[in-house]
Amino acid sequence: VQLQASGGGLVQTGGSLRLSCACAVSGRTFSRYAMGWFRQAPGKEREFVAGISWSGVSTSYGDSVAGRFTISRDNAKKTVYLQMNSLKPEDTAVYYCAAEFNVGTVLRKVTGAYDYWGQGTLVTVSS
Repeated sequence: VQLQASGGGLVQTGGSLRLSCACAVSGRTFSRYAMGWFRQAPGKEREFVAGISWSGVSTSYGDSVAGRFTISRDNAKKTVYLQMNSLKPEDTAVYYCAAEFNVGTVLRKVTGAYDYWGQGTLVTVSS
């Protein structure tokens, strides 16, 4: 499983960005993975941002982004998205997508639960 994150960039406070994470995996396997977005700011630990179950029915968000960010997925395109609105300078970080083999509805918020990671995409929010 290979993950390729994209869509990062420089945006002003209050602006929006949409991140994408394309998954290279054989057949219909992508639909057996829960997907997550994490972020890591300089000098800080990697933190959970959002997660979505294999079916898309269940979603979960970190406290700092709830109500501003929306995670979604398109299993036909093997892609997961993170729509980020009302961005703040404290959202500045490298954003990583991750995949966990998980056909349930319980979403994990710890990095150790995820099996595969993308390379990260930088989001910078200017004040």
